[in-house]
Amino acid sequence: MGKRRRVAERRKTPPAVIGGMIALVVAGAGIGVYALYGGGAAADEQGAAAHHKAVPSGPLSAAEVRTAATRFLTAWQHGRVAEAAAATDDPSAAGTLLTGYTKDAHLKNVTLTPGTAAGAKVPFSVKATVSYKNLSKPLAYGSSLTVVRRTSDGKPLVDWHASVVHPDLKDGDTLVTGESGTPPVKALDRDGGALTTAKYPSLGTVLDGLREKYGKTAGGKAGVELRVVRGKASRAAKLSDKTLVALSQGTPGTVRTTLDPTLEAAAERQVAKQARSSVVVLRPSTGEILAVANNGHGFNTAFQGSLAPGSTMKIVTSTMLFEKNLVTPDASHPCPKTYKLAGWTFHNDADSEIKHGTFRQSFGASCNNAFIDFAPKLSDSDLTKEAQQVYGLGLNNWAIGVPSFDGSVPVQSGAQMGASLIGQGGVRMNPLNMASVAATVESGTFHQPYLVSPSVDHRTLAKAARTMSSTTRSQLKDVMRFTADYGTAAKAMAGMSGDYGAKTGSAEVDGQKKPNGWFTAYRGDLAAAGVVQAGGHGGDTAGPIVAALLKMGG
Repeated sequence: MGKRRRVAERRKTPPAVIGGMIALVVAGAGIGVYALYGGGAAADEQGAAAHHKAVPSGPLSAAEVRTAATRFLTAWQHGRVAEAAAATDDPSAAGTLLTGYTKDAHLKNVTLTPGTAAGAKVPFSVKATVSYKNLSKPLAYGSSLTVVRRTSDGKPLVDWHASVVHPDLKDGDTLVTGESGTPPVKALDRDGGALTTAKYPSLGTVLDGLREKYGKTAGGKAGVELRVVRGKASRAAKLSDKTLVALSQGTPGTVRTTLDPTLEAAAERQVAKQARSSVVVLRPSTGEILAVANNGHGFNTAFQGSLAPGSTMKIVTSTMLFEKNLVTPDASHPCPKTYKLAGWTFHNDADSEIKHGTFRQSFGASCNNAFIDFAPKLSDSDLTKEAQQVYGLGLNNWAIGVPSFDGSVPVQSGAQMGASLIGQGGVRMNPLNMASVAATVESGTFHQPYLVSPSVDHRTLAKAARTMSSTTRSQLKDVMRFTADYGTAAKAMAGMSGDYGAKTGSAEVDGQKKPNGWFTAYRGDLAAAGVVQAGGHGGDTAGPIVAALLKMGG
């Protein structure tokens, strides 16, 4: 990869309020009730003010954390919204959301149980009742808050974010209980089997997206539920509304997907083996998405992730180089240990070099500088055009049936343009995008991936402006087969049969000890890509996941 230098009296019983009000439960090693009954921290603060002490600074003490957290939690639980909001560093936003907690979300009988603070972070559990008209159900979840010191006067306050109220909330989101605006859907696999999170744990975000897209047109009837309603920022990030509690089940409509039940189950098993892993499997001849799985269930990295793809991007770069007749697989093309571009020095992985090799060997070894040294012969927009025109990437026009990120290859100059050639710089992808890249090589034509057939809602699928030539396709399959047999992908692809090819990638990320590991490959009429964040080299991490799925068919 290119290296870039880059306080007080504790009560033995918790306060309680009769008649539906709420109580603060004190865990044995948790937060006590401070400064609520006179004296304690409140008296200390008054004394400090009277003596005009200097503004406190530096790390918060344990007593300050306890006091600030207790002030906020107690006020919130007793329904004193203004007081609770004033205990945060954003009273306006806090007041709005805390008011809505009762009025819009219809939550009552709330009990908070603080846990043991870890520095300035205080975890707490929440139990409440969702009550709407004649319906009610219990709700329980865990959350946390962090105490910070206000710069102006040093006062400890709760660092306000919507996630304090509920961990599924992003800033700007709200909680609402009522008839859902969107009826539920029953999602089916390609064979008619039901898709549920009980059977496929990582499909939660996919099912949410299907409901949002097709709920109103699939023939269902809305139920009553407590749900997260996404705000402007969350919708811009393509996050879907989320149901937290269903008070009454609506009548679901039916939506059939392209998912293959056997491959989906296998994908779920594979990502369960690797933390922070994601994978997508496609059918190159059609673009049908056959499987999608994520180790983490809160965000669909496979479809919506935006990560530097590392050396898997060299497939797109090589397409451009072959089309421009700048190189062929057999051409002699050394890969120097270092290469200077626009004041930056690029290095190969482990400072390796290939002195007398071919371009095929450099591709197979994923030798960075064999690609970056073409930069002086390229215009700033060449890679962007190649990605858009041949691979359909970066145009924000994919319509797969649920929210997705379609990749980004911005026009860059100088060293950043050079870094883009090896999948760093400003290039961003996810497993869906890179599986599509491998699929396009296999079929020779870009077929926009889709999870729901366009015939269901008559939507238009994205198309590429042009196709690669048969010569370019042959050259790409040559270097990808070499990589699968003798290069960085050989270990993962061992034992593969038929028509296949692969490319590995490792993308450096600031603050991570290990790079994100990428792997994309095809075998017959299957293509797949995976990423393991902070896992290490792609051949060792994402490679076994992808290869195991390709060996199941193709």
